[in-house]
Amino acid sequence: MRPGNGGDAGCGGIYCIDLAAGAPLRPICAPSAVVATGFPPGYHVGYSSQSRGFRIAHGWTMRPLRRVTTVVFDCDSTLSAVEGIDELAVACRSEVEALTDAAMRGDLPLEAVYGRRLELIRPTRRQLEELAALYVERLVPDAVAVVAALRAEGIGVRVLSGGLLPAVVAVADALGIPRSDVAAVGISFDGSGGYAGFDEVSPLARSRGKCDVLAAWREDGNAPMMLVGDGATDAEAADAVDVFVAFAGVAERAAVTAAADAVVRSPSLAPVLPLALGGETPRLEIHRQLFDRGAALLDPQYRDRLNT
Repeated sequence: MRPGNGGDAGCGGIYCIDLAAGAPLRPICAPSAVVATGFPPGYHVGYSSQSRGFRIAHGWTMRPLRRVTTVVFDCDSTLSAVEGIDELAVACRSEVEALTDAAMRGDLPLEAVYGRRLELIRPTRRQLEELAALYVERLVPDAVAVVAALRAEGIGVRVLSGGLLPAVVAVADALGIPRSDVAAVGISFDGSGGYAGFDEVSPLARSRGKCDVLAAWREDGNAPMMLVGDGATDAEAADAVDVFVAFAGVAERAAVTAAADAVVRSPSLAPVLPLALGGETPRLEIHRQLFDRGAALLDPQYRDRLNT
């Protein structure tokens, strides 16, 4: 298969092919167990959430890194160095971790594992409270400072997570993000605090659900948007935003970084600030040191693309 002209495939004028347009592909949620060989240097494989297929592109990180209006963060392994569902698993930890890893890599669709994990765990209200405290205790370095700086610069900040709402809300509270700007999966308990089910109609409990939520937020005037996340559900939403940043500071997944416009490999979220500002210096002096440190932590290829 040869790379062709991107004009026909809707790839922004670059050389690419959308495989979904020419071959029947099952709609999976991210580039996972796919290896591309025989292509010239500089060609990459990525997943197109708009067409639910793979595309081959020359210079995959082709979208401009310009200032955005809204930054949307994933929670687990992005704002907090915790995979919440794994922390809730005690007696069945190995099985739950295997399911989580498969979903995050894109080997299994989220809906195939979400309810199964919760039925194995059956988390109680008290366990959710403990998880919320752990989320906050293990906030990723500079998370608080980056969110404060973004908001001071007039950039909206939201949280979009397939995690359980009570625990994710605790992270938002710690970061000063209004609860109205948080989307996660609801959970219910019985009178004694035992597990009574989850919100099975939540889009965030299935594949491509983040795409739907982001589309609704975009319609509300929150574009241009940047998404920062680490998993397959984030990668599949790359085409639903203007910039997708893969955060690999907690866990790096090759399929996710391959779909990203930029990759942050430092354990700090500081690089998100210069990326969100498109390289523009913060207006407030108190945020410039964080900006400079974040820019220094970026790989040169991304730093050089700011303000271009």
